[in-house]
Amino acid sequence: MIQRRVETGHLLRLHRGVYAVGHAQLRREGRWLAAVLAAGPGAALSHRSAAALHGIRESSGAVDVATTRRVVTGGVVIHRTTALDAQDVTTRHGIRTTTVARTLVDLAAILTADKTAKLLRETDRMGRLDAPALHAALERTSGRGGDGRRALRAALAQHQRLATSLTLSELEDRFLALLDAENLSRPLTNHRTEGVRVDAAWPRERLVVEVDGWAFHNDRAAFQADRARDVTLTRAGWTVLRFTYADVTQRPAHVATAVRELLTR
Repeated sequence: MIQRRVETGHLLRLHRGVYAVGHAQLRREGRWLAAVLAAGPGAALSHRSAAALHGIRESSGAVDVATTRRVVTGGVVIHRTTALDAQDVTTRHGIRTTTVARTLVDLAAILTADKTAKLLRETDRMGRLDAPALHAALERTSGRGGDGRRALRAALAQHQRLATSLTLSELEDRFLALLDAENLSRPLTNHRTEGVRVDAAWPRERLVVEVDGWAFHNDRAAFQADRARDVTLTRAGWTVLRFTYADVTQRPAHVATAVRELLTR
């Protein structure tokens, strides 16, 4: 029955035992699914292809698949691995694939240190980074070396330091202490103006400063809300400055210069 349908063009062979129905003009998701099916039970899309499926990296030509089996199939890069832990596998768009965390770990083994760190930053920027899950995936796959993996651990450690940095009130205290040290006038704090609460305001100079602690500004909703507040304040004639945790704690001269210039102006 299969042979007859192949001969009549109703089935088109993609891999051994894997066929397209009617035509082979597949989207990339179709090619990825076909490769995973061809690799057999327990296989999962991985590495560059999994990153593209998750939307954290551009797709490459070949399809990457992780499997415990010895498989050879055209156009597919097979990555032999021990049985994938259930926590390292998920399903996206109907395709069995490694999780974002496991994908980052796998890519760290084949990318340069710089590219690995850049990929983690981009994943974080997109709101797709789960730091505890990534740490757990690293522990489950311990023993694999390489500069990329070390870079991934270093970048993850930096991310966790930021995530556990000062609370909002502590950061505001640091900011006020910075102003005092630079002999700058103190603002009204947690002040409501134009219908929104701001961290620091100098009403006479129409200046607002927001200090953005990571814990309160680390998702898309917070990002959008911050920009909407800035638009409201700017339309009402306020100048809005935003300083990060790193600005206040590591670049105090930069902060003081900007505030002094605008207060003087």
